[in-house]
Amino acid sequence: MDEVLHAVENGVSWITLNRPEAMNAVTWDQRERIIALLASASADPEIRAVVVTATGRGFCAGADLRGAPSSGADRVAGDVARMIRLGAQRFIGAVMDCEKPVIAAVNGTAAGIGAHLAFACDLVLAADSARFIEVFVRRGLVPDGGGAYLLPRLIGPQRAKELMFFGDAVPAAEAKELGLVNRVVPAEDLEKTAREWAERLAQGPTRALALTKQLVNASLDVDRATAFAAEATAQELNMGTRDAQEGVTSFVERREARYEGR
Repeated sequence: MDEVLHAVENGVSWITLNRPEAMNAVTWDQRERIIALLASASADPEIRAVVVTATGRGFCAGADLRGAPSSGADRVAGDVARMIRLGAQRFIGAVMDCEKPVIAAVNGTAAGIGAHLAFACDLVLAADSARFIEVFVRRGLVPDGGGAYLLPRLIGPQRAKELMFFGDAVPAAEAKELGLVNRVVPAEDLEKTAREWAERLAQGPTRALALTKQLVNASLDVDRATAFAAEATAQELNMGTRDAQEGVTSFVERREARYEGR
């Protein structure tokens, strides 16, 4: 069976990690496949939303480095930083930079890079049985894959440090209270809810959503003047789209808008 399943349904790209026997610990090949699928979703006007989920009991138990290609040479200074930059960070960046809204449908344990994969998504749905673990400290490691960037922005520095210093498992309900999860649903309702959310997004003004995503993601890294300038530029770009024109026209005509994603 393929280790990354992929299907496009009703304008939604479904990306499913499929190594249930390994709790979906992500391999080098899986990572590259997902990065490629996210890039393809950005470029394809027929894809208007993305869902990332997994089979089995785990969402993603972290990175499985056993499948990574090896140069056979001894490690030298800079090798680890390069591996992180081109591997985990590039992986998480691909989610954040995808031009379509990305939903994480977290069906089980999300640990390490698996947790960061979920947190990088625009919306996070979690089964009530799911849990999130900043597992790095248990291995004597520094969090990578953007964790120290993502968590403080989602829940503040003190809470982020608590999760990263202790490495305790955070149940889905607690993750929602912290602000890491948008909604917790019964496990049997996870796919249905993800489908409803994704198909609703797929009927929306796709370019406006992409620009909104870019503005929000950049907002915590820039000053007000820069943020305001980016907002004005985004609106200028958006007003040239067919969907923006349809939105204004439908308002004037007092009818529901029919967006095409263009």
